[in-house]
Amino acid sequence: MKTWHEIRRFPPAVRLLLVNQLGVNTGFYLLVPYLATHLTENLGMSAAVVGVVLGVRTLSQQGLFVIGGSASDRLGARGVIITGCALRALGFALFALGDSPAVLVAASVLSGFAGALFNPAVRAYVAQEAAGRRAEAFALFNVFATAGTLIGPLLGSVLLLVDFRASALTAAGIFALLTVAQALVLPARKAAPSRGTVLADWREVVGNRAFLAFALAMVGMFTLESQLYLLLPEGARQATGWSGAAGLVFLVGALANLTFQLRVTRALARRGDRVRWIPAGLGLMSLAFVPPLLVPVTSGAPDGAVDAALRALPVLAGALLLHLGLMVAQPFVMELVPGFGRPELTGTHFGIFYVVSGVAAAVGGTVVGWAMDTGRHGGAAWLPWACCALLGLASALGAARLRRRGLLPAPPEPAVSVTA
Repeated sequence: MKTWHEIRRFPPAVRLLLVNQLGVNTGFYLLVPYLATHLTENLGMSAAVVGVVLGVRTLSQQGLFVIGGSASDRLGARGVIITGCALRALGFALFALGDSPAVLVAASVLSGFAGALFNPAVRAYVAQEAAGRRAEAFALFNVFATAGTLIGPLLGSVLLLVDFRASALTAAGIFALLTVAQALVLPARKAAPSRGTVLADWREVVGNRAFLAFALAMVGMFTLESQLYLLLPEGARQATGWSGAAGLVFLVGALANLTFQLRVTRALARRGDRVRWIPAGLGLMSLAFVPPLLVPVTSGAPDGAVDAALRALPVLAGALLLHLGLMVAQPFVMELVPGFGRPELTGTHFGIFYVVSGVAAAVGGTVVGWAMDTGRHGGAAWLPWACCALLGLASALGAARLRRRGLLPAPPEPAVSVTA
């Protein structure tokens, strides 16, 4: 009930974009987790071709965020959001209708570029519309995103009982509905682009040393967050000998996020100096990898359900701590990003911030993957957990140093809440 009252206090545009994020994650996770299986088992494609299709989608999204951010600043966020959702609908429809490598690569490019358009544009719109309540808005954003992350795979698994095309067309339909809803309801915000060229805007943002240092300090946050899909699920599977244990990692985190995210953000926001919670949250994320490090995953099948549950506890405790750290840090990180520059470049700041995070997650995932292989073959199961803990600690120390040196912008003054 409190969450509902909090939502009602935001402008209608923010409420629509919260629902939009629920739909975006539902449609995405309804399709993408099952895409590789469809390409290999249903279409008989080689692992190399599957890697190209999936890699092109990721590259099209992560590498082009800055395009979406700049387009948002110069053309207005509303049009960019609508265009992005329409392209995602078209891309997902192509996954359903096409079976040749050329069509599937085109679908990947369209769906990836769509995300590069609407992701920074949505965040720029929310940051501008929420004004002094950005942290709370981004906290609610996380709640709706998490709900979509839960609904999507469940709905996708049901639709797969029909076939993959049913899932893909349903996902495309969700994005088509979002496109129509935003075209009809989302208010237009008059764009006030900077007077220079796009390249000049990019140089201005990249030349902001404080912003670049902050983005690099957040490398740990994004890399450790990505371990919710790599190291922690693998640790749960090894601990229990049950492939379904990976789902427990997602379930623990999702329930915690849905229950506590808004409460945590509101409680911390009231305690002053909101910037200090960023290194605190990163430190908590670093601690998330300590329980599995201190209680190594043992090999061999567990001796019954009780033994399996006990073996899984360190990994699940780590997943819970990781989500709690994200709950503490992430809304305040998003709140700070627009404060590094002019309001006319809010989208560009988010775009470049997400480019850095995408590269960081890719490089960090590679390093963690190497540590997992090295630890597995060298009898050092602790190695990947130690790497993640050290990376999180380094990120927390980097953020704390930026704060001590006064290089981080002050968060916007909290606005007086008015019930809509």
